[in-house]
Order: sequence, then C-alpha cells, then structure tokens
Amino acid sequence: MAGNWKMYKTPAETVAFFQIFRPLVEKSEHAEIVICPPFTNLAASVDAVKGSAIRIGAQNVGWAKEGAFTGEVSGPMLNALGVTHTIIGHSERRQYFGETDETVFRRTQAALEFGLSPIVCVGERLEEREARSTAAVLAGQCLKGILPLSEAQFAKIVIAYEPVWAIGTGKTATPEIAADAHRTIRAEVRAKFGKDAADGVRILYGGSVSPENVKALMAQPEIDGVLVGGKSLDAVSFASIVNF
Repeated sequence: MAGNWKMYKTPAETVAFFQIFRPLVEKSEHAEIVICPPFTNLAASVDAVKGSAIRIGAQNVGWAKEGAFTGEVSGPMLNALGVTHTIIGHSERRQYFGETDETVFRRTQAALEFGLSPIVCVGERLEEREARSTAAVLAGQCLKGILPLSEAQFAKIVIAYEPVWAIGTGKTATPEIAADAHRTIRAEVRAKFGKDAADGVRILYGGSVSPENVKALMAQPEIDGVLVGGKSLDAVSFASIVNF
C-alpha cells in the first residue's frame, strides 16, 4: 500500500502526519506500507518512521551515481538517507518532464544497482483508451521500460498501473477495467519471464484511489495493492485505505 505525496507538505507537516499515521497502522501486518514524500521531506520521514514497519520511498531517482545532472538525486544519496523505495516513470514525469520508456529503464536499472526497490509506473492516456489501444500502449511501455531487465532484476521490482485519465481527476477505473489492464501486463511478463514471474510480480493500481473504492479494487485477484495520490496526504484517510 503505497502513498505518493507529489509536491505537497513541508518537513514540519510531514512530522505531524506521521504522529497521527503511525499509531493507526502499527498493527497492520497484512501489507507493506511505503510513503513517497518530496525529496525535501525524505530525511524527516525516515526519522519519523524509525522503529516501525513503514518504509519511505522517493518519487524519482537519477540514472547516474553522481555527476553533472542538475536537479537529479542519485541512488547513493537516497541510500544515505535511509530511503528503501522509489517511484519511477510516473505519468506526471512522462507528461510534464519528458520521461520516456528508455529513461524509465535507465532509472530502474540504477535503482536496482543501488539497492532501491523500484515502483515502475505504466498507463494509458484518455485518448489512447478511447482509441481502444490500452493493451498496445501497456505492452509497449513494458517492452521498452521494464522487460529488458534480467529475470533476477525483474524479481525485485513492483509495477504500478496508473491510467492517466484517472489520476487526480476523480475518475476511477472500475475494478474490472483495472483488473483487465493488470492481466495485460501479466501476460507480457509471462511471455518474457514465464508463469512464476507473472504470478509473483506485484501490480498496484493507482488513479483516484479512496477509502470508498479501495475494498472493491482490492477484491480483484489481479490487484495486489494500490498507489494512492491525494488521499495519502491525510493520515486518517490513508490509514483507512491501508486497513481496508
């Protein structure tokens, strides 16, 4: 159960969040809990979750160990803070900042090289869904951004299906639509790495997840977890999603 805070919260607001959130999920052993705040809040977050099972992730990672890459943050820098996960290829990175399947692959490789668990995002835009090309779009993103990994590398990643038309819009893919997309992704994995890898990979759903719809989403066998945006900013709301 992962939360993506996007560009919200100060370090002080982060500390206040965890003071409320930690007690609400301290007995929640059914799921891995990961929260991905902005880079400026990572240190405060890691400190705030010490002694708990909550893990902290970044929202992006550079593809190099170090160098002249203004605005990027590398895997070793995240390691030094105690960060364990990172989101890669979120649709907002693709839409606004020129992220491509090729750079997603490079960042995923770097995350794995430096011991981070990548949450790699795929998903179609509204016009692609309306053109009935969802399966082709997802297959292409997997083939270029994920499936070039080795089998050993692939075993360490998490995939997040995020229909772009459902992110922050209040529109949610129905549980059946989400499950169909997850089946498409699993089929691509099965074709490349075999049945065990396809059955074992965790695929999260992201896109206007809320306390009201999480139970129906999680009732789908194809959906292994959720990547929550707006509703992860409120401690009580996100705890209710975690404890669905």
